[in-house]
Amino acid sequence: MARTSTEDLKSPVSIWREQDVIDGRKVDAFVAILRTRGCWWSWQKGCTMCGYNAASSRAVTPEHLRAQLQKAVQRYQGEPMVKLYTSGSFLDPEEVPLALRAEILSSFGTAERVLFESRPEFITSTNLDGIDPRSAVAIGLETANGEYLRRCVRKGFTVSDYAKAAEMLLERKIPLRTYLLLKPPYLSERAAVEDAIASIGFAGRFSESVSINPVNVQRDTVVDALWRRGNYRPPWLWSLVEVLRQGKTVTSARIMSSPSGGGTPRGVHNCDRCDRKILDAVLRFSFDQDLDGLEGMECGCRQEWTAVMDLQDAMGTAVDVARYLSDELEFE
Repeated sequence: MARTSTEDLKSPVSIWREQDVIDGRKVDAFVAILRTRGCWWSWQKGCTMCGYNAASSRAVTPEHLRAQLQKAVQRYQGEPMVKLYTSGSFLDPEEVPLALRAEILSSFGTAERVLFESRPEFITSTNLDGIDPRSAVAIGLETANGEYLRRCVRKGFTVSDYAKAAEMLLERKIPLRTYLLLKPPYLSERAAVEDAIASIGFAGRFSESVSINPVNVQRDTVVDALWRRGNYRPPWLWSLVEVLRQGKTVTSARIMSSPSGGGTPRGVHNCDRCDRKILDAVLRFSFDQDLDGLEGMECGCRQEWTAVMDLQDAMGTAVDVARYLSDELEFE
């Protein structure tokens, strides 16, 4: 890992603005990624697809975090929603000390909601007692299939751990956003679609919103190594559309997706002719939840997507079969 300068330790990793939803209302959101010691699990084994710890540093101190907070607050413009990410768990006292946690949350005084992420092991009665009432929590469940969670994602917790934490948040009326991964490694395209839909049905029981995160191939990860060898392809946008369409029928929770790296070789993609159109439709659906906006989209590559799924099933493989074919198939 590259050495982090003292100035970097005092600066957030990134700050930007986007839009999100609070109680059905589309609102502006202020997003800040704070540089912390990083996810404890990443220092142990880490998830197969996650490279976010590259921006973390074990040299970060509470004083550094306070300096980062000051810079973030200076750029805050009163957005109704604030999203604070740490590339780990905001409720982990080793990342964000308890005394500093309250200071960070209270610094955004005009916000209606402050969303942060945590692994389930840190969602405890002690950590939730006295928490800012504007808080909302996000958990990266990734998949509700215990075998996939252990073998493909290597998440380091179980589905039962997630359910226990989610029930605690539900009891305390703290909104939960669950992240689900579309196409963990070693799953075929069809299996990935089926898994994401089933996981929506499970997570939707606990969640105010469910965010579908198609895999974005991050450097120096297991998925990156598989992708470079041709043993992994990020999911097709057609798969994401199918997950959103069918997922909406199995839950009343809001379903959303804001793909990182969408339309690029490392992110969810189809072809240059339709990527932008479909990504725009996914964004609209994430806000209006109108399935009609996902209907009627056509492109010749849809046939290729269908053929790839059939071919993977016939071959019993999850590799990027198109990269292994000697003669490239053309679809008009």
